[in-house]
Parts: sequence; structure tokens; C-alpha cells
Amino acid sequence: MTHGARSVLGRCSPLTSASSTAICRMASVETAAEHERILREIESTDTNCIGPTLRSVYDGQEHGLFMEKLDVRIRNHDREIEKMCNHHFQGFVDSITELLKVRGEAQKLKSQVIETNNRLQDDGKELIGSMEELKRCRVQQRNIATTIDKLTHCLPVLEMYSRLQEQMKAKRYYPALRTLEQLEQTCLPRAGQYRFCSIMAENIPKLRTQIRDTAMTQLRDFLESIRKHSDKIGETAIKQAQVQRSLDSSISTQPRALIGRRSRKEVSATPGVGTERDVHFGSPVSQQDSGIRDVEDDEEDEEVPGAQDLVDFSPVYRCLHIYTVLGLRDTFENYYRKQRRKQARLVLQPHSNMHETLEGYRRYFNQIVGFFVVEDHVLHTTQGLVNRAYVEELWELALSKIVAALRTHSSYCDDPDLVLDLKNLIVLFADTLQGYGFPVSQLFDMLLEMREQYGEILLKRWNVTFRQVLDQDNFSPIPVSTEQQYRHYTSQFPLQDPELEKLPFPKKFPFSEFVPKVYCQIKEFIYACLKYSEDLHLSSTEVDDMIRKSTNLLLTRTLSHCLQYAIKKKNVGLAELVQVIINTTHLEQSCHFLEEFISNITNVPPDTVNATKLYGTSTFKDARHAAEAEIYTNLNAKIDQFLQLADYNWLAAEQRVGTPLTASDYLIDLIAFLNSTFAVFTNLPGTPVEHATLPVSGWTESILYTVSNLFQEL
Repeated sequence: MTHGARSVLGRCSPLTSASSTAICRMASVETAAEHERILREIESTDTNCIGPTLRSVYDGQEHGLFMEKLDVRIRNHDREIEKMCNHHFQGFVDSITELLKVRGEAQKLKSQVIETNNRLQDDGKELIGSMEELKRCRVQQRNIATTIDKLTHCLPVLEMYSRLQEQMKAKRYYPALRTLEQLEQTCLPRAGQYRFCSIMAENIPKLRTQIRDTAMTQLRDFLESIRKHSDKIGETAIKQAQVQRSLDSSISTQPRALIGRRSRKEVSATPGVGTERDVHFGSPVSQQDSGIRDVEDDEEDEEVPGAQDLVDFSPVYRCLHIYTVLGLRDTFENYYRKQRRKQARLVLQPHSNMHETLEGYRRYFNQIVGFFVVEDHVLHTTQGLVNRAYVEELWELALSKIVAALRTHSSYCDDPDLVLDLKNLIVLFADTLQGYGFPVSQLFDMLLEMREQYGEILLKRWNVTFRQVLDQDNFSPIPVSTEQQYRHYTSQFPLQDPELEKLPFPKKFPFSEFVPKVYCQIKEFIYACLKYSEDLHLSSTEVDDMIRKSTNLLLTRTLSHCLQYAIKKKNVGLAELVQVIINTTHLEQSCHFLEEFISNITNVPPDTVNATKLYGTSTFKDARHAAEAEIYTNLNAKIDQFLQLADYNWLAAEQRVGTPLTASDYLIDLIAFLNSTFAVFTNLPGTPVEHATLPVSGWTESILYTVSNLFQEL
């Protein structure tokens, strides 16, 4: 039973045993069971919670009975306690006795512990000192580790900043910018908040600005440098293209050259067709034109450097990378393109005196090629700095200005050699840029336009040449005294006269010096036309057609006018006119040789469909008819002069016996004049009567008829 239960039972003790007994007797079974339950509840419940249980006891009528049962329960518990104590008393006594013994031992142990503690304290003082020293060492060690850790993060910052300063000093700005970016994003955040880190962080924007400005300065220097050296760059690129074209054409042109040489040998085998000009020209395709240096000959064993070997593009790449890292790529691209457009306008502006010399055109083309070679290199070595659309836009602008400038300046040129050299230079210029992927069809179209101008200039030059030949000609047959002289003239003009070849030396050609010279000059003109047609990417048929049309203009316009000029000029005698007829007759007979000559050099058969025919036959016929008309006009005028002289005695002298009849003196003089005149006519093909076809006066006709009859009887 708990202490609370005993206190409650103590307060209920005044009830007498007799009353309790009486109550117990009167209690019913149910009441006893209820009391028993309450007692069990009191025994098993904490004293703080028995208030309601006790209240139920006091509220009931069996209070005394309950108290009795409570006392009985208490006594039972006391007896149990007493039994338990009696049972454990000896053990308790033994424990007390043992405890007393332990107290003595404890006193001894305490003394020993105190003594041990004193000894330990004495011995531990040195250990404590060592521990304090160890503590200080551990603190120092921790501080050193912390310092090392901080230095581990700070040293890369300092090393990187030192590297940055070295890169800036060495002008390696792109690596410096990368170092700056790594310093700002990686090293400084790891280092922590230090004063030097703050100073570095404050200097980073200034360094970026310095790098950007320096890179832009280098870019400006680069742009200025390539502007000044674009001439050299273009010259080198053109040399490369010329060498490449020579290498490419060495195989393709060799068969053509062999065909050309074989054709000319065949022509030379024909009497009179081969000329000294054939030997001089060789293959027209392989002939180097004046003003154009043969790079293959000058640098046969040397490699021509490329644009990347002449120009250091690192400022462009460096500036592009720097502005890309700084996030200003668009700004850089716009600036670069704007500056290059300005330079393009300067390059495309020709000098006012460019047309005077070929060197002026060469410098102009070299600068343009140099400009676009640089742009092409930048296009293929950078990503997006310039794109294909931008380059094509620049080229379209340049092409229109180039064509306009060439049309303007070439119109001032009146030298066919300069025009031919200019054409070759334009072809080389076009081939060079075409090798870099630029369309150049407009340039070749312009060259075809210049072909007309070149033809007009050639006609003017050959007009002067023909007139010089006519002025220098003596209008007399060419005498030859040796076989060598004979072969010399037959090599210049295709004469086929077996009877003349059988005659012994000395002998005479029927024509004058005018004929072989004019024939050679016509061939020279054809060669000149052929040289312009080379490398224009024209078919053989187109070249043949162009040459034939130009030759027709030469024959029908230039040569025809020169012949008319020679026939119509004053103080031309009948002998000269007769020689003109003979000359034109032989030139007319040589026209089919010219046809064959053109076919041989162009490799186009003369019977090709739609092939242009030469009009030389009609030209020479017209000239011959004009000379004949002039002969008859002069002859009639001369006869009229004879008849108009006042000194003539129109009456015949009296006939004496035995003497023959004699004519008047005027008739004798007239017959003598006509005799000398018709002696000249004997050189013409056919009889003089066959040429007396134009209408004359009645008396002149009768005289000519009489005289012709006399000549026929003779």
C-alpha cells in the first residue's frame, strides 16, 4: 500500500471495531464487492487521482464498513512488510557490516587517490606545458594551412595578372583578353576580398578598353597598309593566274600550235601562199603581246608568293576575336565593311591620264585585283566578317564602274598595239578574278565591244599603210635577175604562172611592188585581228566570222578607197593606170588564197555553212573598172588636145609623081601617140579593142577603129 493510502486510513481510525463489525455484518455482498473494487483502485492509482474514489466512499452509507475493510487491508500489508523485513534483516545486517568495512577501505583508497593525484599533478605540469606548446603549434599550423590555402587562391591571381602585363607589353592582345576574362570570372572570385583584388577588378574595364582601342588602331594601320600595297598584291595574284594559265594551256595549246604550224607548212607548200610573216608569227596563240611580262619566263623556277604571304592578316583576326569576346562583333563588322567600301570607291576611281600608257591600266587593274583578293581571303578565313552577299555586292558595284571607266578611257586610244595590250591585260585581269569565283562575263562582253573599236583603229592604220605603199610604188613590173629574188617575191605573193617560171633570167613579174606588199599587209591585218580574238572564249567559227568580216571591211572600204585615191589623183599617166589594172587583176586572183589562209589559221573549213565570204573579188573588179574608165577618159582628153591645137595643117601635101601618098602631119603625130599608148596596152590581158568598150565621140571611135585595124594587120 502507498503512503497516501496509509494516511487516509489513519484519518479514519476513530471508528470502533464493534461498529465496523456491525456494519460489516449488515453489508451486502454487493457492497463488499464495491469496497473491494475501491480498495484495488486505491492501491493501483496514484495518490493525486484518488479524490473521486474517496468522494464516492464518503457519499455512501457504508463509510464505517469501508474503514474497517481498509484497516484490515492495512494490517495485512503491514504483516507482509514485517515478514519481508524479517526475511531480509540478516542480509541488511550483513550489508551494514560490509559497508563499515568498505568505509575503511574507502578511506585508504581516498588517501591513495589523493596521493596519486598529487603525484599526477606534479608529473602533469610538464605535460600541461607541452600541451600548451602543442596547442600553440596546432594554432600556428592551422594558421599556416589557412595562409597556404589563401595563397593558393591568390597566387594564381598574381601570376595571371603578371602574365597579363607581359602579354600587354608584348602586344599579344587576344591572349591578354582571354587572360583577363579568366582572371575576372575564375581567379578573383576564388581569391576573396583583398585590396589588391579590388584594385585589379577596378582595372579590368580600363584594360579592356585599352585592348579594344589598340586592336582598332592596328586594324586601321592594316587597312591603310593594304590600301597602299593593293597594287603589289594584285600584281602577284595576276602573276599567279598567268603562270597557272600558262600551265593549263601548255597541254591544250600544244596540239593547236602543231596544227597551226602544219597548216602553214601546207600553205607554204602552195606556191606564193607562205610568207615571211608565217615564220615570224609561228603560232599566234603562243605569241607574247607587248606590255605583258611573261611570268613563266621570268620566274620559271621561282614560286610566286600568294596574297597571304604578302599580307599579315593577323590584325584583322585579332581585332575580330577581341571584339567578339567583348560582345562587339556587330560593331566591328559594320566598321570594317564601311571602311572597305570607302577604299573600294578610291580603288575604282581611275586616273585621268590612265589611257595614255598601258602601265596606267596595269596599276588600275592591280589595285582592283589586290582589293578583291584581300576580301576573298577574309571571306574564306573568317566566319561572318564578310559574307558572300557583301562581296558580290561590292563586285557588282566595281564591275559597273570598271566597265564604264574602260569604255571611257579606251575610246581615247588610237594605237592598235595599245588596244591589243589592253585587251590582253583585261583578259588576264578577268581570268584572275574568275579564278577567285567572281563573274566576269560583262568584261568579255565589253571586250567584244572594244573589238569594233580595235577594228576601226586597224583600218585607219592600214589606210595609212596602203597609201604609203601606193605612194612609194613605181607602177612598173618587178625585174628579177636571180632565182633567189624570184623565190623571195613568190614567197610573198601566190603567183602561179608556169610560162613565167620557164623564162630565163633576167625576167619581170607582170605586177609592181604594190601587189606583194598589199598582199602581205592584208595578211598582217588578218593576224592582228586573230591576236585580238585570242583568249576571248570564242569558238573557232566565231573567230573565223569576225576575221572575215574585218577583212571584208579592209578590202571594201579601206583598200578600195586607197585604190580610188591612187586612180583619181592628178598627174597619173596611162602607164600607171594600166599597171593598176594589172595589179588589181592579180590581187583579184589571190582572193581564194586569202580564203584558205583564214581557214588555216582558224581551223574552220571554207565550205562551212553560213561562213562569211570575202568580197575582195568585187573590190578589185571595181578598182579595175575605175582604172579603165580613167584610161579612156584620159585618152579621149589627150586626143581632144591633139585636135584642138591650132598649128595643124588640115590639108594633105600635093602628091608627086612616083612618090607614095603621105598623111597630114597631125595624123602622123596622132598615130605616133596612139602607137606609144597602145604599146602600153599590150601588157593588158586581151587586145586593146576588147578594152575599148566605153562610148567615145564618132571621130575618136573611127580613129580607134582604124588604128586597131592597123595593129591587127601588123
